[in-house]
Amino acid sequence: MMKTWLTRNLILLTLISLAQDAASELLYPLLPILLTGVIGAAPLALGLIEGCAEAAAGFTKLISGKSSDRLGRRPFVISGYSLAGVGKALVVVATGWPLVLLGRVTDRIGKGMRGAPRDALISDSVDKANLGKAFGFHRTGDNIGAVIGPGIALIGLAMLDGDVRAVAKWALIPAIISGLLTLLVKENFIKKPKIKVEKKIHPQLPSPLKRAIAILVLIQLTNIPDVLLLLRLHDIGFSTNGVVLSYMLFSGVTVVAAFPGGYIADKLSPRVVYAVGLLAFAIAYATLGFTNNHLIALIALALYGLFPALTDGVGKAWIAGLSEDNHRGRAQGVYQASMNFAVLGAGIWGGAMWSKGEIQWPLIVAACGALIGAITLATSHLRPVRS
Repeated sequence: MMKTWLTRNLILLTLISLAQDAASELLYPLLPILLTGVIGAAPLALGLIEGCAEAAAGFTKLISGKSSDRLGRRPFVISGYSLAGVGKALVVVATGWPLVLLGRVTDRIGKGMRGAPRDALISDSVDKANLGKAFGFHRTGDNIGAVIGPGIALIGLAMLDGDVRAVAKWALIPAIISGLLTLLVKENFIKKPKIKVEKKIHPQLPSPLKRAIAILVLIQLTNIPDVLLLLRLHDIGFSTNGVVLSYMLFSGVTVVAAFPGGYIADKLSPRVVYAVGLLAFAIAYATLGFTNNHLIALIALALYGLFPALTDGVGKAWIAGLSEDNHRGRAQGVYQASMNFAVLGAGIWGGAMWSKGEIQWPLIVAACGALIGAITLATSHLRPVRS
């Protein structure tokens, strides 16, 4: 039994994610402007790039999660964070959208390589009764980085006269710091001795786990990439600085709500907390789809900040709670990979439907899907994390 849920590995992995997120989120709000403004790509390319990037992460998660159950978690954490830095370097030097695509795919392969093993390592390090708190704490660290990153971008834009490409290059500094910190992570995984008699290498995932994954993935098909939300802000008249500040607001709300969300999920039910997150998603997307008013758009984006806070860490904790030690990495890999593949579909249909009209219909459609998902989770009879 572990004495405290706040373990050395959890603190380290949170700091690593904080630095990597600072790099990612410095770059992310600049991406729609870099692609559509500086490089001249269409919104469809934006949706396709983000969808392909998430699918690449999905494929990698399938392999890395399962492999980490045999080989250990640490090698995947180190290589994943390092590869993400290489991907960011490709994006910031790109002069055409195909190189941006390659950079984003490389970045997300790195994310896929580290994601499931890192989350399995967190699960290995923390008692099951505290998984919601642990993942909430980690998510909070993620999003502190997501506030710091856009803050650095704003400073850069002010210092470099709005030069988006030059500011984007600053993302490489926290990315390198994140990669170096991974070397301090301790392996907490105990390899099981090989038993010759047993032919079955991969045990069957339990039915409640598979059912939970299936429902969450269907809901995720409505979740078009956030980069299109930022494009919406740009389309209704927000300046580059305004888009970055809005993204900081969104991330700030997530920082404040992530840990309480995880704590409540431990006490109540991950299913209920996830449903509340989807309700926030539905209201925010519908509002952003209809409004051209800047103040209302900001309020909607702040409300949307509750969605990742109440679903990302909570979803991982939910899946971890339904998993056993011998398939924990594979369960996280299957769950996170499936969610990434769903984002590919959402990115393609969202980008294809995107227009310059007063009403942005992809956001309305996504809001309806999230509302149906919230009602489904709130009324379904999935087995809770702890039976």
